[in-house]
Amino acid sequence: MAGYFELKASGSQYMFNLKSGNHEVILTSERYTSKHGAQGGIDSVKANAPHDSRYQRKVATNGSPYFVLVATNGETLGRSEMYSSAAAMESGIASVKSNAPGAPTKDQT
Repeated sequence: MAGYFELKASGSQYMFNLKSGNHEVILTSERYTSKHGAQGGIDSVKANAPHDSRYQRKVATNGSPYFVLVATNGETLGRSEMYSSAAAMESGIASVKSNAPGAPTKDQT
C-alpha cells in the first residue's frame, strides 16, 4: 500500500501528515492559516522530498534523532517523529522520499 497525505483542520488552522502505507505518520506539517496554504505545502513536500539536501538531520535535547524537511528557501515543510537511532531516522527519510512524490491527499476537512 502506498503512502498518502492526510489534510486536517483544527479551528481556523490547517495541517497535514504524510502517512506511510501502514498508516504511520512519517512527516507532520507546520500549521497553515488557510486550506489553500496547506495544499501548497503538500505540493512543496512532493517537490522537495526526493532531494536529500532538503533534509536537515537533527538531534533533540534528549538525544533522539529526527529530521526536518525544508524548501529551497529554507522554510520548514514538515518534521518527523523522534527516532530511537540515526539508522531509524534514515529509514524515515527514505520513506518520505519514496512515499511523498506521488501520494494522494485524503481531505479530512
